Amino acid sequence: MDTRVETTLEKRKKGYNCAQSVACTYCDMVGVDEKLMFQMTETLGAGMAGTMEGHCGAVAAACVLASMKQSTGNLDAPDSVKATYKLSSQILEKFTEKNQSVICKELKGVQTGKALRSCPGCIQDAAELVEEVLFEG
Repeated sequence: MDTRVETTLEKRKKGYNCAQSVACTYCDMVGVDEKLMFQMTETLGAGMAGTMEGHCGAVAAACVLASMKQSTGNLDAPDSVKATYKLSSQILEKFTEKNQSVICKELKGVQTGKALRSCPGCIQDAAELVEEVLFEG
């Protein structure tokens, strides 16, 4: 697979939030229309609803992509949740190893005054993990 990391950063410059930048870049690989993915991930930006309190939106988007890739969508007998959690856990662990946190306000240094990673850096890291963990590239 050719890398799409630069595409995620281009989408960010175009106005997509951190979650949309990652999710929309790879949505075709999980069978989701870009407009629908854009809408589904809009609230995940800036640590969930723009509050910086939750997970980094770029990481959250990588986990959304993991769900779309791994889930069987079996409504009658949900059977893929453990495998989906395992895949998402790999993303969270690797991102944390690199950046010391997955929480937006910690990454931005809101309380400490020292940012651990910029938003474009988080987008880049999440995109690289999407390619490494989900699409083995």
